[in-house]
Amino acid sequence: MTAQQQKTISPHIECTEMQLTIAGRVLYDNINLSLNPGEIWAVLGLNGAGKTTLLHTLAGIRPVGAGQIMINNKPIEQWTRIELAKQVGLLLQTQQDPFPGKVIEHVLIGRHPHLRAMQWESQQDYQLAQQALSMVGLTNFENRSLQTLSGGEYQRMVIAMVLVQQPNCFLLDEPVNHLDWQHQHQILNTLVTIANKQSSSILMALHDVNLAARYCSHCLMLFDDGEIAMGKTTDLLDSERLEQLYHTPITTIDSPHGQVFIPN
Repeated sequence: MTAQQQKTISPHIECTEMQLTIAGRVLYDNINLSLNPGEIWAVLGLNGAGKTTLLHTLAGIRPVGAGQIMINNKPIEQWTRIELAKQVGLLLQTQQDPFPGKVIEHVLIGRHPHLRAMQWESQQDYQLAQQALSMVGLTNFENRSLQTLSGGEYQRMVIAMVLVQQPNCFLLDEPVNHLDWQHQHQILNTLVTIANKQSSSILMALHDVNLAARYCSHCLMLFDDGEIAMGKTTDLLDSERLEQLYHTPITTIDSPHGQVFIPN
């Protein structure tokens, strides 16, 4: 892609002087953020820093304190919920669903924004759901009951539900939660592939700095004093900033995959 072509591509999400609030308290002010096609962003910060609040605000399920959020050059408040769901897919911090149901039925919920009122899912919808299950390592899980899934299997199933939604922008709250090393890397490699092939953008809250360093092109750091830092991951992540972010000493080690950060 040429520099001229990059200039003509609009951000999937663009925030201008956005204020992030919770319970009437201002967490962060004047956030100016653009999520462009093909970019993968990590959101890093302490527990309670506002990572989830940020994702919910960008998804339109929490009000913005001030400023503006644009989705594909259109103010977020001008989108209907159904049309917004075609643009933005939100992965919540989920718990096991107490209601009975099959895996395929739950994954197909991701197709609902693409269906008309009272329209049943088509064979193509089922094929997309099966493909999404395969992408997260759950081939042949379609008829499994939700109650039989482990925590990690359930997490991968709800990721498949967001994948089958096929949004332009993915907002993922701790997508590798409950996952072992194998499936953490499988899921993140899948997301990188989707971002590259489909020019999707991804913003995900992560607790593992090393996963952010390895898989994310950009990083947004939320400091507990209301300050923020954002930019390319290779420019932003270093022991000094991470010590400031997490209030703990950090050792940096060079590895074949880049720098590895270890808390002392």
